Amino acid sequence: MTEQFKSNSFAGPQQNPKSEGWYKTPLGDERGYIDAYTLKELWFHTGTACNLACDFCLEGSKPGDTRLGLVKLHDVEPYIKEALTLGVEQFSFTGGEPFLAKDFVKIITLASAHRPCLVLTNATEPLQRRIKKLMPLLKSKHAVSFRVSLDHYDELAHDLGRGEGNFAKALVGLKMLYNMGFNVSVARHILPNEDDDVTGKAFKELFKENGLPEDLHMVAFPDFALPGSLPDVPYITTNCMTEFQNQQNREQFMCAFSKMIVKKGGKIKIYACTLVDDDDEYDLGSSLQASMNERISMKHHRCYSCFAYGSSCSEL
Repeated sequence: MTEQFKSNSFAGPQQNPKSEGWYKTPLGDERGYIDAYTLKELWFHTGTACNLACDFCLEGSKPGDTRLGLVKLHDVEPYIKEALTLGVEQFSFTGGEPFLAKDFVKIITLASAHRPCLVLTNATEPLQRRIKKLMPLLKSKHAVSFRVSLDHYDELAHDLGRGEGNFAKALVGLKMLYNMGFNVSVARHILPNEDDDVTGKAFKELFKENGLPEDLHMVAFPDFALPGSLPDVPYITTNCMTEFQNQQNREQFMCAFSKMIVKKGGKIKIYACTLVDDDDEYDLGSSLQASMNERISMKHHRCYSCFAYGSSCSEL
């Protein structure tokens, strides 16, 4: 297994012109990058419209937001088909709040007929209003799982960011999904200087009190900052990716095994991963096959979270 990238130059088809910053850091060093090796997971962004307006949202989602458009069945169907020809193992969905897309139940019905599906949701009113429509998914050929946002084990802390009453609503939705028989997990925030043991124990107690498995799977995320922001983080160079990462480690980065479909300006586009859709240089065009040949620069500030903390939206 090679410990070195094959070169320091970026190769592959260029869907959009790239700035000098795509290739080099402001200090003149060669950027770190990732080459795709397979398509294990295809993400669909259902749109940035959301019933909540969280001030920390990495997508800037809120009621009526149109930065990324709500997808329809005819938007995603061709990409489900193309992904299947590329050997995709899972379809995953994020937002915004996916259940605001009118076609969403139809979309996951189609997707789960072919591969397992993961849905990210806040599990409040939009999901709960359509909960009965999810019953047939329990008989899908492939499992549909749900990851519910539960930022903190403390109600006040959760509602500080999401609005009063939404902690209780999220728990109701989570329990509804679990009691129906769906696989569920939880997404939470990593707080500065938190004690992992204290946090883990508190979540286990919360789950137990609500009739949920104490060992419910959790995915923890750092603060990704708002879309379009430029927080001061260390630059990731080619040397960083060869000195501190080997080939096996590099293949764990999401951009090595996944892509995301978004709807921007009424057009369907492919982006490198779930965290970079606010930067058009990560627009990889409209062909999944061609997108797999694009080398991905690690210039986005969120790439540092993947590099330093092993952050990943994927559960694969």
